[in-house]
Amino acid sequence: MASAFVAIFAFAAGRWFMPRPRGARHMLNVLDAAALTAAHSVIALLTWTLVVEILDRALIGAVIFGLPGVILAGAMGATTAYVVFQSATRMTPALMAVVLALFFVEGVVASMLAASDPQWWNDDFSALGATGDASAAAFNLTLIVAGLIFTTLGRCAPLGIPTTHEHGIARVRISLVAIGILLALVGALPAHAFYWMHTAFAVGIAVVFAVLVALLPRWIPAMPTPFVMLGWLIIGILAVLLALFGVGYYTLTAVELVAGTLVLAWINLFIRSAAAIRRDFADDAAAPKPDQESAS
Repeated sequence: MASAFVAIFAFAAGRWFMPRPRGARHMLNVLDAAALTAAHSVIALLTWTLVVEILDRALIGAVIFGLPGVILAGAMGATTAYVVFQSATRMTPALMAVVLALFFVEGVVASMLAASDPQWWNDDFSALGATGDASAAAFNLTLIVAGLIFTTLGRCAPLGIPTTHEHGIARVRISLVAIGILLALVGALPAHAFYWMHTAFAVGIAVVFAVLVALLPRWIPAMPTPFVMLGWLIIGILAVLLALFGVGYYTLTAVELVAGTLVLAWINLFIRSAAAIRRDFADDAAAPKPDQESAS
């Protein structure tokens, strides 16, 4: 718990010392910072909890005295402060995607372990957020914060990618932001209270993602062919899994688990592909032209 609070102050301090462009106090920037702060705090809480649980089961019967315990707790807080401060001052889309994946996975796993219904997986992941207990609140909050971080990624990751399509970058950004907003709404509207809206927003995530994968080569022609083919492969895998769910071979929980994993992998690879395209374009622009070489 102490490390979780330390993470909040460390991230805030890191953001404070960062050079801030004009308009940095805009509401969207405040929401971005708040979501990332919450993500780092939860990651610190769950990571150290996991470490302590593992050590507790590995050192059964061992006694930890007061002073060493205080030193260990201080070391945890100091390590958390250093890592989170470095993360805040060096935040890039690639690092943000890692934070998103780590936060999302740890938050969902913690909700799974603390669920009051051990058979929740017979329904779907939405059942985790419909129990009305602390586990449900943690699950829904995880979706909301993850959605806000995803919108941040959606706004910044495609910027600067060279494309011949007049509105290509804007449409990619709108698609990614829409996925983030829909994910946050899925968490904000639990299935037990808003079933149809919850389901519609969840289906909307799949629809927007499919449209993005299908139209990405048109919006950004420079996107590598292997990455485009990977997107189609993901769509194919999800279609097969849905068919298996339709015949009763798979549970919806299994389909959602694979879908979430693949989408997180896709967004990480998209960020890396975008960075590679920008780097190649910058290298080509900096390279001397044939006319310049002959003149020299």
